[in-house]
Amino acid sequence: MKNILRSTIAIFTLLLMVNCSKDDYAFGALESPTNIEIEYEIIGKTNAEPYGDGSGKVKFMVKADDAISYKFVFNDGTSQNAPNGIYEKRFTKTGINTYTVTVIASGKGGVATNTTVDVEVLSTFSDDEAVALLTGGSSKKWYFSASEVGHLGVGPNSTDATQNYYGFWYQAAAFEKAGSANSSCLYDNVLTFSLDGDQLKFSLDNGGRTFFNAAFLNVAGGSGSEDLCLNYAATGTKTVSLSPSESVILNNPNAATQTRGTQMTISDGGFMGYYIGQSTYEILSITANRMVVRAIMGGNPAIAWYHTFVTTKPTQAVADYTNLVWSDEFNTDGAPDATKWTYDLGTGTDGWGNNEAQSYTNASDNVIVAGGNLKITAKKVGSGYTSARLKSEGKFDFTYGKVEVRAKLPIGGGTWPAIWMLGADYATNVWPACGEIDIMEHKGNEPNVIHGTLHYPGRSGGNANTNTTTITNASSEFHVYKAIWSPASVKIYVDDVLFHTVNNDGSLPFNKDFFMILNVAMGGNFGGTIDSTFIQSSMEVDYVRVYQ
Repeated sequence: MKNILRSTIAIFTLLLMVNCSKDDYAFGALESPTNIEIEYEIIGKTNAEPYGDGSGKVKFMVKADDAISYKFVFNDGTSQNAPNGIYEKRFTKTGINTYTVTVIASGKGGVATNTTVDVEVLSTFSDDEAVALLTGGSSKKWYFSASEVGHLGVGPNSTDATQNYYGFWYQAAAFEKAGSANSSCLYDNVLTFSLDGDQLKFSLDNGGRTFFNAAFLNVAGGSGSEDLCLNYAATGTKTVSLSPSESVILNNPNAATQTRGTQMTISDGGFMGYYIGQSTYEILSITANRMVVRAIMGGNPAIAWYHTFVTTKPTQAVADYTNLVWSDEFNTDGAPDATKWTYDLGTGTDGWGNNEAQSYTNASDNVIVAGGNLKITAKKVGSGYTSARLKSEGKFDFTYGKVEVRAKLPIGGGTWPAIWMLGADYATNVWPACGEIDIMEHKGNEPNVIHGTLHYPGRSGGNANTNTTTITNASSEFHVYKAIWSPASVKIYVDDVLFHTVNNDGSLPFNKDFFMILNVAMGGNFGGTIDSTFIQSSMEVDYVRVYQ
């Protein structure tokens, strides 16, 4: 027999402090809810079992005058919005425990009143081993097992025992989501499970970017039909409650090998990295260093998602290239090797598209090989400037590889040296569609700050995909500027220190031939104001080497 306890609490109307000289037209009369009535049913309660059947479940039903929504706040650290005032809660602390439940009734304009009720209920479920494995006894970090096939998967939530316990429809390939800026944030997730006394806690550090299922892009202000990484921080420490699983897998003939039978619910909308509108996850399996969970997609109970986590963050082997296929060591004095280099000449259109001040020449005053180095010299000539721009276009175009350039940079406000690559199809695939990889750019007005940048559709000009690093003695010592360009990514380094990575995929123009460019520009949109005392300065290049 079910016993229902009715607790009726009359709440005095809250006196509002308002400015009587002006009417409130936004909400009309603001009235606090009154006469809050709480009913609760302890599931399985009988005369013989006054604290319930051990499930810890309690069904709450609340109503109040002038209320438009309700919220339950539980002293186990969880809370739940319940617009209709009905919510079934599972309390998970083992044994007979008393819980204080606060009910907040909200009226027009957010005016609210609240009351509390104590509930005494029995929970016989526990999974101490799962807690120990999740936390290591205190605190443990977990990461998506990106190197493992199926670390992200999806399948049917059906009664078909051959399909309902793994990613039957889709299993992500190893590091599949690393190939695109739209999805790579998934692998930045750090999930931490910890113990606070006897309470299991959870926090997610995702660097402020969340990988959203397309059905939930609107949560972060996005739209479209593809899963995307969007700016959305997962903040705060959440409470985790464990309870028996109720999934369809339990009815499978091999259920004992397919699920642990424990599910965990993360409070306050917490989620395990991939946003699918769900906070409850079934633990299928867990060891000290690997865990597989299953979750029903929010709003679509026919779909189940699968996540695999490990305790050591997988690292994707950086594609490296060791076969030297093209180089210039600049060991022969005179003009640059004509079998390897050609020139851009003149002022270009609109100062080479950047309002640059120099005119490029191939004169020895501006470009020469001497003493084992290539010297590109920017000079003031009358009221203008000359310099040089070398390129390997038509002499050496290539797709993928490692580029190393050892160089010493010019000095002086307005100088703008660059070591870069341009898509070889730029004449017919107009920039930025052709793509541009800037291995090194430097502003004489900002000494020692090295820029690494990629330009492509949607990320060009002032919106380019860029990063900087600061080094010492950029203009007085040689440094090695390097790019490792692969089908998976473009990585940019100074002296073997990585400072910028852009994930590559088929949607970007970095999967075809490019050619090398070396130049020193003056002024322009990037170089900025030219120092009025500037006379001349050179970029010296010890070598250019390309490996594949």
